[in-house]
Amino acid sequence: MRALNDRAIIVQVLISLFLYIDLLMIFTFFRKEAFHAITRYIFFAHTLICDCTFLIISDILLLLSYSRIVMPTSLCVPICVILVNLNLATPLTLTAMSIERYVSICMPLRHAEISTPQHAAHGILVIQALATVPMLVMLFSLAAVMPLDFFLSNGVCSVEALQVHTWQKDLTNAVSQLYFLFMALVICFCYVKIMGVARAASGADRRSLNKGLKTVILHALQLLLSLIQLFTPFVELAVLQIDLHMFITLRYFDYVVFILAPRCLVPLVYGLRDESFMAALKHYAVFGCHNKTAPMKKVRKNPRRVSQRLQT
Repeated sequence: MRALNDRAIIVQVLISLFLYIDLLMIFTFFRKEAFHAITRYIFFAHTLICDCTFLIISDILLLLSYSRIVMPTSLCVPICVILVNLNLATPLTLTAMSIERYVSICMPLRHAEISTPQHAAHGILVIQALATVPMLVMLFSLAAVMPLDFFLSNGVCSVEALQVHTWQKDLTNAVSQLYFLFMALVICFCYVKIMGVARAASGADRRSLNKGLKTVILHALQLLLSLIQLFTPFVELAVLQIDLHMFITLRYFDYVVFILAPRCLVPLVYGLRDESFMAALKHYAVFGCHNKTAPMKKVRKNPRRVSQRLQT
């Protein structure tokens, strides 16, 4: 078993930090019932859960691969299938959150009717159904071309190891790119509509709308980083033909920038920029010992007013 070098240790520190922050935010969400009635917090929690699960599984595979520990392919396949699902579920949820901001700002009279916990739950089911399609494409393409002996063999587990033929990678990338094109169009539409409303507003309303506009921009940035991740294998393959050391350095850079960094933006967008959530987060971060950071009280009377007051 290989000892961890400096780069591997840095990755472990970053993942541990992200997991600590994300798990603390998940705990905060489930502890405060007031957040359960607001759609964007429900989507936020779903994103955090997907990111945490993705980071844990991918980090385990990274350590196994680094240590050259093999596992049965029959066990590797379902693990990689779950990773593909989680990797797409996050940007799909971000797209849903952008739509929620669009409804809140551009359709305020219908926001309380549309943005409900029930609709949020239905939206999460749709997101998971859409994220399952690329997973099934990869699974069926693998089952169609590989013999039974392949699934009974042992090897280092990774998504790339299951894409034996070039057309399998091309098919998976084509489906993913189609998804990202759709998500990019939706986010651009929401941005243009929100920007139009923000220009027509004035005073405090304009400042509030600008917060929503910045949120959509951050969603677009995270989507862009996730989209670049689809093209990094082609660049890595070209570099591998030139220099192995440069390939290792590039792959380390791609993992940190295009896999870890996008999952760091979610806590930044909603957890740290949202005053109400930040207050509750501080309360639980210090084990409820600070009175000034007491979490917000649950509001029952007017959900429309609550959602407007908590806009980001």
